[in-house]
Amino acid sequence: MLHRAPWLLAAALLLLIVTPQTLHARNGDQVHIGQSITVGENENVGDLVCIGCSIRVAGTCGDVVAIGGSIVVDGKVRGSVVAIGGGVLLGDNAAVSQDLVTVGGHLSRHPNAVVQGDVSVQSGAFILLGIFLVPLLPLILIVALVVWLVRRNRRPMPAPAGLHP
Repeated sequence: MLHRAPWLLAAALLLLIVTPQTLHARNGDQVHIGQSITVGENENVGDLVCIGCSIRVAGTCGDVVAIGGSIVVDGKVRGSVVAIGGGVLLGDNAAVSQDLVTVGGHLSRHPNAVVQGDVSVQSGAFILLGIFLVPLLPLILIVALVVWLVRRNRRPMPAPAGLHP
């Protein structure tokens, strides 16, 4: 029975990692991983963070951050809106009290949408490549070095001359 324990523990950890998760913090703040967030018209919530999912705001909320997902605003954001690896769509009734930033995505803005702070849009494949590849570059180089060392040590070494009987 004990030989199954590591497998059960590994399966439980994998289930926790893969299952969509929701973390609720103070004052209605929400952090979702893999599960999209929707704020209804009459809802008033805190800050929203979504990793690997999208956010739709029709009501009122604090700051909005999406990593690897898009943001749709047709309500009021009392803070900033930030999308990394996804786009931002501001509808007819959208109001953002502070800044709007999108990196690696596009911005679609209705003429009636209001952004009181600065608007910054950095789109393109090179931006996304830089965001994800540059931090991984040292790891990629270390793996390449290990593979090279293992292959180099696997080759049969030639016998030195003069040792043959």
